[in-house]
Amino acid sequence: MQTTEYAPRIRPADQAGLGPGEARVDIVIPVRNEERDLGPSVRRLCSYLDGNFPFAARVTIADNGSTDGTWALALELADELAAVRAVRLERPGRGGALRSAWSDSEADVCAYMDVDLSTDLNALLPLVAPLLSGHSDVAIGTRLARGVRVIRGPRRETISRCYNLLLHASLGTRFSDAQCGFKAIRADAARRLLPLTADTGWFFDTELLVLAERAGLRIHEVPVDWIDDPDSRVNVVATALGDLRGIVRLGTGLARGTIAVPALRSEQLRPRGDDRLAGQLARFLLVGVASTAGYVLLYVFLRGFLAAQAANALSLLLTAVANTAVNRRVTFGIRGRRHAGRHLLRGLIAFGVGLALTSGALAALQATAPRPGRTAELIVLVAANLTATLVRFGLYRGWVFRGGAR
Repeated sequence: MQTTEYAPRIRPADQAGLGPGEARVDIVIPVRNEERDLGPSVRRLCSYLDGNFPFAARVTIADNGSTDGTWALALELADELAAVRAVRLERPGRGGALRSAWSDSEADVCAYMDVDLSTDLNALLPLVAPLLSGHSDVAIGTRLARGVRVIRGPRRETISRCYNLLLHASLGTRFSDAQCGFKAIRADAARRLLPLTADTGWFFDTELLVLAERAGLRIHEVPVDWIDDPDSRVNVVATALGDLRGIVRLGTGLARGTIAVPALRSEQLRPRGDDRLAGQLARFLLVGVASTAGYVLLYVFLRGFLAAQAANALSLLLTAVANTAVNRRVTFGIRGRRHAGRHLLRGLIAFGVGLALTSGALAALQATAPRPGRTAELIVLVAANLTATLVRFGLYRGWVFRGGAR
């Protein structure tokens, strides 16, 4: 066996029944130390394809760094089953396995599913048919649609929903379920987007979806029934931390322009005004939460040696500069130095509204309670800041960055 990072074993065309380019759909199953589930799952999938799937399909077992008998079993399955091939990467990582297998595929559509076949196989045809017809470019299974049947523990359910909400708020995504292990992409779109991906682990498919959406590709969602594998080897905590790092890296790269996403569907309409407004508001609120936290920490620190009004004004001034700069780039997508000085000045004026509101609230508190406690001060100031946040968003959108949002 070769020891290169990507050493494929592919059944010859005369034995596999599918020559190069004959498979319209390539279904990749990434595996690492899955010798228990691999055989039954692959045989079940091939039986389904033989009896229920109308398109020529190949199953690719993508072993990434297995240390048990998984790779030997994958080779046995490739010898036994006509439409199965096996590829091996020495380096672990589901994302790296998918990227390599999809890049090497000659099929029209590349798909993948988890080895435990948690998704009902009856969803496979609805997943790939819109891609083969040209209606859509990417397709994903969603476990969050109304009426689906999902069996999994409350911990995983909560983490999944919070993760997708975080994606909506931080990256402005519109797809519903980033983590479902059931996705497909047209090969021509994959060839353009795969070189832009950097993650080799669990964040890979989220990264690919975000890039596809930014490129203007049409993402088709298929409601799926899902039964979670109770013996899953996924380390939930480590995966969650890796996903958070991925969100920060991807969001920073997109905001700075260091990740250049091509416009792959130029005829697609720009986001509707209400969609763009919702995305801007979500990002603005996320920045606002971070700014409020920074403001509170500064106020508590400065209050140790300054009067309440002075500590409030200085804390607002420092957070105002940072908040305006971040919103300019992240919320409204404005890059470069053009009009940067004017935007900062207008942003400071908008924050003057916040200063007036918070100072007025603080003065009212001191008028009713001459010696209020620090906790009471913070409660009043945070409430006033939340009100000022909504006012600032209107000013930012309609005046400070008018004409620059995109």
